[in-house]
Amino acid sequence: MPPPPDAVLRDDPARPWRAAAASYVGDEPPTYETEPTTLPLTDPEELREVVPDTVLEGARYGTLTLRAASLRGDVARYRGEPRRDALLAVRFGTGDSALLLVAVASGQRAAPGAHRVARELCEWVAGAVGRNQARLTEDLHTANRGALSSGLHRLTDRAYGRLRAGATVRGLAPADHTASVRCLLLPAHPACRTRVFFGVGDGGLFRLRDGVWQDLEPAGGERDTVGGPVLGYGSGRPSAQSSDQEPGPVPGATSPPEAEPVHGPFRFRASVARPGDTLLLCSAGLAEPLRGEAALADRLAERWDTAEAPGLAAFLTDAQTGVKGYADDRTAAAVWEA
Repeated sequence: MPPPPDAVLRDDPARPWRAAAASYVGDEPPTYETEPTTLPLTDPEELREVVPDTVLEGARYGTLTLRAASLRGDVARYRGEPRRDALLAVRFGTGDSALLLVAVASGQRAAPGAHRVARELCEWVAGAVGRNQARLTEDLHTANRGALSSGLHRLTDRAYGRLRAGATVRGLAPADHTASVRCLLLPAHPACRTRVFFGVGDGGLFRLRDGVWQDLEPAGGERDTVGGPVLGYGSGRPSAQSSDQEPGPVPGATSPPEAEPVHGPFRFRASVARPGDTLLLCSAGLAEPLRGEAALADRLAERWDTAEAPGLAAFLTDAQTGVKGYADDRTAAAVWEA
């Protein structure tokens, strides 16, 4: 029989670390050790390149509470490789007009400098959002879905343009010098419950409502209202048949290039949060086991379907619940709605 969701691994004389390992779900424990063992190799002249094994972030504004964590996968911990996922949570502006951005990026597996590319992509997107904070905040408060989608598309394309330029300078193929990026825009004003997702590439966007997970990931060119009414939903560029009026660009942003980023089309979704919701944005390292292992989805639903957000330590413990066959970096940002 499989162990209960809160099982603790038994002692193993051959592998004593298992006695203190994190919990897991499924029929068997993960193949690799679930706690850090080997540090990445460090160049004494490149100490700025050091990436911590784990990063935690948290905040509370208005009706929302944020918990976020990024940690090396079991394979990277075993091989002494740096974490390829990047996490950046920032606030622009003050008071009720403040705007929160959570950015999650994942570099290409086995690509040189993948961790650096992921971090740079987060910073470039965040910089563009920060420079346009006033305009974006107004669009959020007025539920201007068209302007948000168009403007965020342009600034995301601009960030990918910088990556392509960097690849050219380094003599690399664009596919070897890129990353997926997924972001949440969260207004601090307690009366504004609009939550905006945008990004490019692999990962997941989920909502826990009434104890049930809803997969909100915008897929292909489809438009629907999975999980309830939303302000806007789409991916890729607006079609010529779109009924939305074409909005103007975000100030300071460039027009989208003809080619889509290597990781795929731009994805966008704007939804209205309800009290009791938990919105989860995550990298592929957590999205894949969440979709592929029902026991993990059940465990996280049980742990996170609460009125109060967990503390940072408890959130990290939940986020790193082991699942055999899934050993990539994991990054998760969850928003609890009061």
